[in-house]
Amino acid sequence: MIKALIFDMGGVLVDLDVEDCKRAFREGLDYHDIDDMIDACHQKGIYGELEGGTLSADEFRSIVLASSRPGAACQDVDEAMSHILVGIEPYKGELLRRLSEKYELYMLSNNNPICLPYSMKMFEDAGAPIDETFRKCYFSFELKALKPSASFYRTVMEDIGLAPEEMLFIDDSPRNVEGALEVGLPAVYYEPGSDLAALIDDVLERKEKRLC
Repeated sequence: MIKALIFDMGGVLVDLDVEDCKRAFREGLDYHDIDDMIDACHQKGIYGELEGGTLSADEFRSIVLASSRPGAACQDVDEAMSHILVGIEPYKGELLRRLSEKYELYMLSNNNPICLPYSMKMFEDAGAPIDETFRKCYFSFELKALKPSASFYRTVMEDIGLAPEEMLFIDDSPRNVEGALEVGLPAVYYEPGSDLAALIDDVLERKEKRLC
């Protein structure tokens, strides 16, 4: 029986707009290297290093500003970064509240210290504050590991402490789902923009039927 639901953040709970983020860097900072660093699921270059915890937020800002328009400031970098985050659909806030009454909720996310405060505000606005809704959050920049690395998944599984069959991971990247399955973490793919509640209810119902 499933006891813990483990959510990816961006693309599953928080809607993303990668192209608007790239536009903000180009137009707001005159910084064009962003096009080679970021996509919806997997980051490269200094963006990947930021999310992998090998580059600090201040170091990232300094590198970006060195190639940006004169007069650009750290806050401009943060503002451009925030454009990747669209928001949380209202029904997802209600869904998390409902699920938290029956299941342990966790978050497993490739994330960075610049975007995280913006994301936390979105969860508060959705009525599902992160600190109150999730038992624990595992962020890549803190653990210095990126999905779909096996070490990231194993660290999370060991820390939660449940049997693999008692956990379910939801991610919007097929590559991340495959990586989880390879280390024995049950996982399902969520297509961004689809009905998250319907997916979870369907998966949980099918798993419960198998036990009957």
